[in-house]
Amino acid sequence: MHTVALALSDGVPLFELAAPCAIFGGRRAESAESWYEFVVCGQRGARVDRWFTAATEHTYEDLVAADTVIVPACHDSQHRPPADLVAAVRAAHDNGARIVSICTGAFVLAEAGLLDDRRAATHWLYASMLAARYPAVTVDPAVLYVDEGDVLTSAGKAAGTDLCLHVVRRDHGAAAANQIARRLVTAPHREGGQAQYSALSVPRSAQDDLAPVLDWAIENLDQPITVEELAAKARLGTRTLNRHFHARLGTNPLQWLHNQRIRRAQELLEQTDLAVDTVARRSGFGTGAALRRHFRRALDTSPDAYRRTFAQHPAARGDEVAVLSELG
Repeated sequence: MHTVALALSDGVPLFELAAPCAIFGGRRAESAESWYEFVVCGQRGARVDRWFTAATEHTYEDLVAADTVIVPACHDSQHRPPADLVAAVRAAHDNGARIVSICTGAFVLAEAGLLDDRRAATHWLYASMLAARYPAVTVDPAVLYVDEGDVLTSAGKAAGTDLCLHVVRRDHGAAAANQIARRLVTAPHREGGQAQYSALSVPRSAQDDLAPVLDWAIENLDQPITVEELAAKARLGTRTLNRHFHARLGTNPLQWLHNQRIRRAQELLEQTDLAVDTVARRSGFGTGAALRRHFRRALDTSPDAYRRTFAQHPAARGDEVAVLSELG
């Protein structure tokens, strides 16, 4: 069983603990055959915010043996993070663990040397401090999270939830992550490159106008969709539409469409027995060859290999309509 260890240090904010506990330590997704063994590691009696003390029985020695280590925000970024926590995180990584940070937990990873010559995210308020203190780190102050494979970092609070769901998606597939997101009543997927906050120059009404356009596009992914069509639906010029997409979603309309098509293909591969060519048509890629090419580029795997890893096959009942209705 894959062990996820949450690193507890004195004064850690409650919110950054809550999301990993709910996602990795809660009831597993029904679509996943197995789930995580979740442990909280730290000093017994450590303070959580100003209100609670921890009663964990697991220490940093247990953290070193984990498969995934999650480091939440440091309580005081003005000072160096605790040396024993830094040493444990470094040792866990040396043992092959995947290391994940939330908000200013990135300072722990940087102190351990795990972010040298890598891109990293943290809360935008602390991005300049992280960059100044650790010049070998390429800090991106705008994005929600950064996935560097064995080291992942996120911005503050809600972005930590996004990153945890991203990890579940990597481990157990899109359907499992979506089930957990629905249980938490949160967005099932926000792109890591999405901006932490919208540009002030974009009127809120214009951002709100994107919602029906996005819904329409998702409902019609099997059809050719152009930027001009999206702009017409939003009653905007194409340049203005591009600005709104970048401000709200951190990407351009074509890349957003491509990401939605990939996710639709993932869901169909997981939840149906449809042939790859049919999956390609229903997700808007047209042909199986095109789907394989884009799938390899986006996920570094093939549709067939992805299906073997994450297939649930609810369509074996022959109720394909119910499956597609669930996807909507």
